[in-house]
Amino acid sequence: MVFSLSETESEKRDGFIPGFNIRTDLAVEAHEVISAQGEIPGVRTEKEGDEDITIHRVAVTTEQGAAKMGKPMGNYITLEIPGLRKKNTALQDKVVQVFYKELQRMLNLNGQKSVMVIGLGNWNVTPDALGPRVVQELFVTRHIFKLKPEILGDGYRSVCAISPGVLGITGIETGEIIRGIAEHVKPDIIIAVDALAAHRMSRLHTTIQVSDTGIVPGSGVGNRRLGINRQTMGVPVYAIGVPTVVDAVTIAGDSMDKMAEAMKTESPQGNVFAGIVRKMKWEEKRNIIKEVLEPFAGDLIVTPKEIDTLIEDISLVIAAGLDAAFHPQIAREEEKRFTETINLTNLQGSSHLPQGDPGNNPLPQGNYPLNEPVDHRYFNPQFQNNPPKYANQGAKAGAQSSVQGKPLEKFYRQSTQERSQNDTGRTE
Repeated sequence: MVFSLSETESEKRDGFIPGFNIRTDLAVEAHEVISAQGEIPGVRTEKEGDEDITIHRVAVTTEQGAAKMGKPMGNYITLEIPGLRKKNTALQDKVVQVFYKELQRMLNLNGQKSVMVIGLGNWNVTPDALGPRVVQELFVTRHIFKLKPEILGDGYRSVCAISPGVLGITGIETGEIIRGIAEHVKPDIIIAVDALAAHRMSRLHTTIQVSDTGIVPGSGVGNRRLGINRQTMGVPVYAIGVPTVVDAVTIAGDSMDKMAEAMKTESPQGNVFAGIVRKMKWEEKRNIIKEVLEPFAGDLIVTPKEIDTLIEDISLVIAAGLDAAFHPQIAREEEKRFTETINLTNLQGSSHLPQGDPGNNPLPQGNYPLNEPVDHRYFNPQFQNNPPKYANQGAKAGAQSSVQGKPLEKFYRQSTQERSQNDTGRTE
């Protein structure tokens, strides 16, 4: 029996797009699905990038847009990096550059604002261990500022981090733990890092989402917990996430589409089958597959077999980006390193020379092979005397074309003003 989920029913299901039987935590995927039926009032989007990295920016500015998207009002930035699943150190360096500059513009860290980073997730379950792994690699400084601030000098800010575990380990709601710590530590902002669920398999471990709306742990897999946001914590909360799992029904649906595409030219019967599949709505296909899977596998969530390596790589990228976004001194070291790499390439007479000043652009421009790829942790003061035990692979970067960065401050400021106007209207 084929049935469609009503909008009222689907809105009540955590992690699903309202009106659709599609599970995802990514704002860009929600926008893709809903906008296919027409423009979404109260939602603005921007897109830019090159063949390596695509940047999507979604601003939800009204309650109507938030209800349509199933996302709180706020800003969502998504970096799509298809090559991130491969061992390519040069691409990882490039992602760090883009990620930390996008993050800086959203956070707007002026003065000596203190930061608390929360690594959400279960460190015993690899697909859910992203948050704890990022915290493990992060350069924390709060204790140094308390005990010997002269060691750091200028260019650093107070950063603390914690992995609070999950309810099944501690017996305490994660949100309650964080709120208790925040009341004592009194950070100016909180950043939560967590694993997400995606709709498309192609986005697993190739996508990084940043938002200024906080996060609800476990909502992507139907295990909703206490929200971690400004309302519950009393300070601005930003969320960083990477999709590590996908619903098994989604995989089966994509397989149906590819099988229909392959069969349509084989025989008249195959062409008829392909026509039927093409005409079916995604919700109809999903419900058929779910009826088949449910007696055997239940609500099955899938992750790639190389999940251990992927989590390790992406956690290093995110930690390096956070370090550069928090600490101006580390950001300057990152920029200097890129400049030195470019100059070295120039001296060696390579025909693949970068163009322009990488410090003035969110992405390093041009094609620059790295002769001695270096792990990000060498440039983190926490690891300068503790180099990693393995050598990076993938020394040569792919072709990189320039990306013209847009002034994001105006984008965020406009979104904030629109939300403020809406809040004023509701108050009145």
